[in-house]
Amino acid sequence: MQVEVWSDVVCPWCYIGKRELESALARFAHADEVTVTWRSYELDQASPRRVDLTMAEVLGRKYGMSPERAEAANRQMTELAAGVGLEYHLDRVRIGNTFDAHRLLHLAAAEGLGAELSERLMAAYFTEGRAVSDPATLAGLAGEVGIDPARARAVLAGDEFADAVRADEARATELGCTGVPFFVMDGRLGVPGAQPADVLLRALERSWASRTTAGPVDP
Repeated sequence: MQVEVWSDVVCPWCYIGKRELESALARFAHADEVTVTWRSYELDQASPRRVDLTMAEVLGRKYGMSPERAEAANRQMTELAAGVGLEYHLDRVRIGNTFDAHRLLHLAAAEGLGAELSERLMAAYFTEGRAVSDPATLAGLAGEVGIDPARARAVLAGDEFADAVRADEARATELGCTGVPFFVMDGRLGVPGAQPADVLLRALERSWASRTTAGPVDP
């Protein structure tokens, strides 16, 4: 069974959703027959490579929040992440464009390391405060999961895998995805949002049980 996950490496809900999916798969009887594929989705395609604002300042500008409300929102998100075993330091994040990160994720997927690089990039961004929009940082992180850093640098220096990123994003639009994470089970059942593991487990089980049924699976 194929599980596709549209996400962005700088989306705090996506990292939480990743952990919830992992928890669901740990309890899914057919987990050894599931292939998880990470699909590209940029929260902000127009973002510059480097944004000299804090996460709280970005929230304030985007949603009209006061500094106090923005900080409170970050604390709440940090607590939610801790609930699934993640350590967020949202005051340290270095905001920027993620297009190159997604291109590198396609390289990783081609080498069978897509899940490893996805995890590494999210940890680097949310826990370590590293700039996942910086080419040198990206190449170094790719090297940590087993990708040849020279190959990563070559990809980042050109436009390789750009079409693959755009194809993922176009497919997300076709599916009606307006936010991430967005899970698709066997191309037939869509589950939006960072749902609890129990919800994702039920979706996995429903999709598995209906694999011989023609047509889409009812949500």
